[in-house]
Amino acid sequence: MLVAKKPFALRDFSLVSGQVLKEVRIGYETYGDLSPNGNNAILICHYFSGTSHAAGRYHPDDDLPGYWDAVIGPGKPFDTDRFFIVSSDTLCNINVKDPRVITTGPASIDPKTGRPYAMAFPLVTIRDFVNLQRELLRFLGIERLYAVAGPSMGGFQALEWAVGYPEMVDRAILVISAGQLHPWVMVIPGDVAVHAIKLDPKWRRGDYYGHAEPIDGLMLAFKILTTIARSQFWADQTYGRAFADPRESPHNHISFRFLIEEEMDKIARDRASLVDANSYIFLARATALFRAGYGHDSIQEALRRIRAKVLLIPCRSDIFVPPYQSQLILDLLKTHEVDATSYELDSDGGHLAGVSEIENAAEAIRAFLT
Repeated sequence: MLVAKKPFALRDFSLVSGQVLKEVRIGYETYGDLSPNGNNAILICHYFSGTSHAAGRYHPDDDLPGYWDAVIGPGKPFDTDRFFIVSSDTLCNINVKDPRVITTGPASIDPKTGRPYAMAFPLVTIRDFVNLQRELLRFLGIERLYAVAGPSMGGFQALEWAVGYPEMVDRAILVISAGQLHPWVMVIPGDVAVHAIKLDPKWRRGDYYGHAEPIDGLMLAFKILTTIARSQFWADQTYGRAFADPRESPHNHISFRFLIEEEMDKIARDRASLVDANSYIFLARATALFRAGYGHDSIQEALRRIRAKVLLIPCRSDIFVPPYQSQLILDLLKTHEVDATSYELDSDGGHLAGVSEIENAAEAIRAFLT
């Protein structure tokens, strides 16, 4: 399935804070065709370090398809022969160095100054992402969603859609997600990763555009994030306690390393090379601020608004958003007589299993959508 990235732009966009962003742009992709009455649209929301590239390839030689390609496409649970799938980049998408990502954030040019916003960019929230997606859907002629779905931060958006626009959403699928970011996760990887970026001398209080970038700080941030997003079971099965060099035992010299230390450095440095540090900081704050139902006094009050059917898909080994957090949402939804069910991914892959092993929940998703 070959796909193309398209731009969506607004001259003015009001944030929930009351501030107005000028010249806002995000990218989006679509898969399948919108039905004549527009009743077959599904919105896919991406995770923290993801993009709108949820499925397909940009050209036949692409090494990897979109992150949920296993479940999006002809004959797959999100069946593009039946559904019209939309996926968009969020504001402050961290992958601004990827030429196919279109986003407005700290690295964008402030029309007032002609320079990058940097740390002067306004705070944004998950609800802002949802409200901007609402404008995109209006542009596409979509007034009702057959379903909205996403992993992790994408699940935050899916839940916020069900609360904020209950009349528009028929179904919501929350994968490795919850009703709010847990305080423990706010600290690690959240605040610890952000602190790593700010400690890099090259960060320059966010004013590094046109200078050397804080890659070392970003690398450490991603090393922290990736470690928490995996699990001890995953570490056992991949690297264990193997030496980086079999001839150089860490028992013999302080500079000799374990394989997992070296490999995680490589993974983190590769990711850091594509990421804008300030965007990471702003997106981390947006997730920390998240609690379902922006403007409501409690989650309980917010969930009472939901009319959609809800499917929660936690992962057994997830320490980032443990299954009990999905269970809390499930119990609250049932208290409010919302039609809600749960399917647990039986994986050792940790939080990231909701992205890399989503095919293991394929039949649960297919059944929910039919």
